Amino acid sequence: MSKKYFGTDGIRGKVNQNKINGQMFFKFGLAAGTYFKNQKKIKQTAIIAKDTRLSGYTLEPALVSGLTSAGMHVYTLGPLPTNGLAMLTKKMKANLGIMITASHNPFYDNGLKLFGPDGLKLSDKIEKKIEKLIDSKIVKNLSEPKILGRVKRLENANENYIQILKNNFPKNFNLKGMRIAIDCANGAGYKSGPKLFKSLGAKVYQFGTSPNGFNINDKCGSTFPNKIKLLVKKHKAHIGISLDGDADRIIISDEKGNIIDGDQIIAMLAKRWKKKKILKGGVIGTLMSNYGLQNYFKDEKIKFIRANVGDRYVKEKMQKNGFNLGGEQSGHIILGKFATTGDGLLVGLEILFSMRKGKKASELFNLFNVTPQILESIKVKDKSIINSKKCRKAIRKSEKLIKGQGRMLIRKSGTEPKIRIMGESNNILLLKKCINIVKRSIS
Repeated sequence: MSKKYFGTDGIRGKVNQNKINGQMFFKFGLAAGTYFKNQKKIKQTAIIAKDTRLSGYTLEPALVSGLTSAGMHVYTLGPLPTNGLAMLTKKMKANLGIMITASHNPFYDNGLKLFGPDGLKLSDKIEKKIEKLIDSKIVKNLSEPKILGRVKRLENANENYIQILKNNFPKNFNLKGMRIAIDCANGAGYKSGPKLFKSLGAKVYQFGTSPNGFNINDKCGSTFPNKIKLLVKKHKAHIGISLDGDADRIIISDEKGNIIDGDQIIAMLAKRWKKKKILKGGVIGTLMSNYGLQNYFKDEKIKFIRANVGDRYVKEKMQKNGFNLGGEQSGHIILGKFATTGDGLLVGLEILFSMRKGKKASELFNLFNVTPQILESIKVKDKSIINSKKCRKAIRKSEKLIKGQGRMLIRKSGTEPKIRIMGESNNILLLKKCINIVKRSIS
């Protein structure tokens, strides 16, 4: 049975429509609080962080009201990267952590990412149980007045998160002499990003650190990498780091201004970890991972497995196979040795750690030849169009044409009202033809 509210990465949508409004966030809080307070009797606690969207001021109080109505005590942390929330959920031994964010989406969207007491994103099974509670009668889950939850604001969440990140590296590790450009997308990492690198001694050139509630991901961040490229060139930085709205993605610019995506970062990390004998099992990618990456791992004798799109599914496969490295082309990269979900700043630190002896960023990356890839996102009113007779026929036709020369992947977006069409092949003319066959059946 498909899920009603949750997508591939939590709950997401347009603010004040359908799922994303105060009324629904009260229900989400009440349902999640009811489920988790029954799983762990000792400490009935939830912690909440958010990105910088204006709508967070509307949605957070409603969510808090739902949680406290369920009898959960709540700590609010303010703007904080998603993995910071995950790490602190585990450290504080909370029942659950909730991140109010729409990640890389525009400011007018918002949503939720939920984490269990282990710092992991919730499984499909738990999400379905929470959905059942969302649709149950509200009065059934309301707590007695004497056991309502309390609310407290914690002001030092970013400092605690930064310290956890730094504790993963040797005490003598520093970035003195390094020039680092960082684009924080006017999002959740706007405080912790620059502060982290400055605390290690780097000269930091920052952009996207003046959020106003509307400019999150607006022509900046990991979905607009040209900004970090220009910043690196302007300041002659050794490296550029570009985050997304909730800082769980990273895209890199080397010192020459070359953009390095998640696949190239994963290849570099896997090579390094294998050499250091800290790579466990192999690497988990996704259906979107480039074929060039797959071929590189084959040549390097590194096991490679694809998961469904979404870093939650990557993490699930990592656990199932005992792997400690996985991620997506988009820059969601999970360092299983240190974290339970994607973390742009943590990955950035790991890259900088590998550069500490004077190695240039351009010498670390571009380890494989990328198979040409075209990705188109078609906005639709109803994503079920992908199951129409016309669309299914077009997909079969395109797959038949490209067989033996590449591949096609057509899927619903888990976070937006769009159909994603992706194709890979060294035969560009054929690739474009196949993309257009599917595109015409949808638009």
